[in-house]
Amino acid sequence: MLTPADNTWTLAEAAHLLNRAGFGGTPAEIKTLHALGRIKAVDSLLAADEPDSAFPPPAWATEEQALADMRMRAQQFQEAQRARRDATPEEAERIRRETFQAAQKENRQHALEAQAWWFRRMLHTRAPLKEKMTIFWHDHFATSIQKVKQTVLMVWQNQLFRKHAFGSFRELTQAILLDPAMMLYLDTQNSRRGKPNENFAREVMELFTLGEGHYTENDIREAARAFTGYQMNRLNAKVTHNRRQWDPSDKTVFGKTGPFTGSDVIDVLFQQPAAARLVPSKLWEYFVAENPPTTVVDALAEIFGASDFRTEPVLRRIFLSKEFYAEPVIRDQIKSPIQYLVAMLKQLEITAPPTGFPIAAQQQLGQVLFMPPNVAGWDWGKAWINTNTLLTRYNLAGFLTKGAGETLPGMGPAQGKVKERQMARASREMNRGWSGPDYKAIAPPELRKNPEALVDALLNRFFQGPISKKHRAAFIEFTTAKADAMLTDTETAELCHLILSTPEYQLC
Repeated sequence: MLTPADNTWTLAEAAHLLNRAGFGGTPAEIKTLHALGRIKAVDSLLAADEPDSAFPPPAWATEEQALADMRMRAQQFQEAQRARRDATPEEAERIRRETFQAAQKENRQHALEAQAWWFRRMLHTRAPLKEKMTIFWHDHFATSIQKVKQTVLMVWQNQLFRKHAFGSFRELTQAILLDPAMMLYLDTQNSRRGKPNENFAREVMELFTLGEGHYTENDIREAARAFTGYQMNRLNAKVTHNRRQWDPSDKTVFGKTGPFTGSDVIDVLFQQPAAARLVPSKLWEYFVAENPPTTVVDALAEIFGASDFRTEPVLRRIFLSKEFYAEPVIRDQIKSPIQYLVAMLKQLEITAPPTGFPIAAQQQLGQVLFMPPNVAGWDWGKAWINTNTLLTRYNLAGFLTKGAGETLPGMGPAQGKVKERQMARASREMNRGWSGPDYKAIAPPELRKNPEALVDALLNRFFQGPISKKHRAAFIEFTTAKADAMLTDTETAELCHLILSTPEYQLC
């Protein structure tokens, strides 16, 4: 069972809630959340919303433009096909290659724009928990631009996740069955009567709803026949169920027999006890800690099942529990790369990071938006940190805190002349006009006259609480040695870089 948190409500607890249920915040934002009290603070995160118009997606992702682009690409493909029929083999190969390269170039550009759009939304959103849940669903129902190819479908899927962020998991799973990006990723559109594809049937049981050990291979084979006949029209991305390609014969899934469609099978899955346990268990690991106790999963599963598999009541119970605020939980979760980057920008009060920085940093740290590594999503926890990525985090912190003149990790030499020139050009672009954070806001001049007070203010900003006495003493010693009269912005940047280059800062 879960124990409700008591009536005490500290600034450290408010910071912990904002770190886990969002992307952290400035001292002022933490104070504002703390002023609400625990229950209203949780309510505010769950109720926060904003219109999509606050963060309009790229123009090519609007339905009208996307449909026009799909029709245009289909026409171009047909024209290329006709041209190849009348061409020599060499000319036909050239046409094929140029058509492919043009589509590939457009997709790469759209991918960069989509990644920038979502990252910008996470940095500036007034509904951080909704964005945190959008990442959760993106990882749970993992698909990647690299296979889907059509970035617009990934953006639409992203909007689907945001719409269902706190809603019914059962309804979201039904929507995923008909999601164009998922269809392309798991090859559902190729599954037809007599030749069922088992990809979606397997993943919807193993990864999406039940978990390993809660189904049989025969359940997968039978369900695969039910998932036949779903097709996507490439001219408008509409998904329909083609009854002529569907297997109408009886299937037996989890002991139930009938002429099931894919939607029918999903209904059967949600009648299984395991369907109430998988997502609550993953939510606990995502927001609280690894290896949730059985008693915790039992309590959350009961809430989940009783609410028609809605995540909002589960999240509310987690964030109001004593266990969520337990001392071993606070600042004991390794920040994912996205969490690390957004939180650092917010704490440094950087509203407009250097051009290209977010995507370059994601690539260096191993978590690129819209590109999970496989259908199981990203590995979390300790998998985020190794010798290389830890050093890269320290260097990224240096790039942000020190401004122009710093080289972004991965932008150095010894990678081939062409690659070196490309990276040098990218580094110059990021440095253009970038002078670092506004240190007069982060560390006002009056504060810099007192090394100990300055260090404590920065530790409160970046950690929302004390760190090891050894590190604090080292920071004070550094500040005292630099402060003949008052620290300059350059010296303040060095101090911030030192603080952000500690193992403790990798935790939230």
